[in-house]
Amino acid sequence: MSALTTPTTPTFGSRLAAAMDDRGPLCVGIDPHATLLQAWDLDDSAHGIREFSLRTLDAIGGRVAAVKPQSAFFERHGSKGIAVLEEVLSALRDLDTLSILDVKRGDIGSTMGGYAQAYLRDGAPLVADSITVSPYLGFGSLKPALELAHQTGRGLFVLGLTSNPEGHTVQHAIMEDGTAVAAGVVQGVSEWNAPARNNDTLGSVGLVIGATIGSAVEKLELDLEAANAPLLAPGVGAQGAGQAELHAVFGAARRQVLASTSRGVLGAGPDSSALRAAALRATDEAAAALR
Repeated sequence: MSALTTPTTPTFGSRLAAAMDDRGPLCVGIDPHATLLQAWDLDDSAHGIREFSLRTLDAIGGRVAAVKPQSAFFERHGSKGIAVLEEVLSALRDLDTLSILDVKRGDIGSTMGGYAQAYLRDGAPLVADSITVSPYLGFGSLKPALELAHQTGRGLFVLGLTSNPEGHTVQHAIMEDGTAVAAGVVQGVSEWNAPARNNDTLGSVGLVIGATIGSAVEKLELDLEAANAPLLAPGVGAQGAGQAELHAVFGAARRQVLASTSRGVLGAGPDSSALRAAALRATDEAAAALR
């Protein structure tokens, strides 16, 4: 880990921990894909995704710990879709709700620095409280994003163990030292979070750990608790992960988990009261399983 100065702003980890304690350990995704737009009787257009997103924020903004817009569903509508994404991120700031922009960026050198500037720089049009990143060009390739996030009080969620069937071919692969590739990612995150652990606060560099990966954490000997990382756990609710699965995957690290759901809440729309009720129900279920 590089020698870094102490940031003057509150860290993302501390803000997320407070939000999870106050509002419950739930993140709601905003995924305006075509089937949901159709179910909400909205056009598959920039206008449709704007209506979809703002209705969702009106129902859940300020009521959940974090909201995770999926950038791909905005990007596919070109510049008009990106303009909607800017509006969504701005609205989340106004609602005092943490944003996790799901972009999964990963590159090297100045290009990774460019991605970091796009999403983590103060005043950037697409600035978010945190973003998802991929470490599979080597954990060190994330350094520009790690450093800028630290400087600006923002966070990262690093892909660790994902639930897609193809992911294990890379993530479970064994390196020359006998450890799995995913274990190396967890170790890198743990090192960046060490100062926060020493200050008894949650780190700002999180991990994405699928809630439906079964025994993989135990099999690969990943010490998620020691990583002191917020653990973003997709797959809760509609994708099948309930209390038993969360206990099996996360064990003693359960209090670090931010359960993520999209369809489980968005499927209740477009009625605002139904969306709100679904989010509150999912929050209660996550709290029961994790807290």
